[in-house]
Amino acid sequence: MVLGFSIALIVFSLLLLLLVLMHKGKGGGLSDMFGGGMQSSVGGSSVAERNLDRITVVIGLLWFACIVALGLLLKFNK
Repeated sequence: MVLGFSIALIVFSLLLLLLVLMHKGKGGGLSDMFGGGMQSSVGGSSVAERNLDRITVVIGLLWFACIVALGLLLKFNK
């Protein structure tokens, strides 16, 4: 059981990393420092960007739930 949650945690961590890196820079951060803030957004957030936001939130919640479950398993599995 612990091994399964550990593997799931690794998979969710990698997915979360990839999803965060796929987001467009919003400006005002490191993206402006390296010239990424020169792009202008015409119509706000696109459908693909909103779907990417939703998927990122869901994977983040699954990642958090996996950490909590793994912590509880390790605490009560003595």
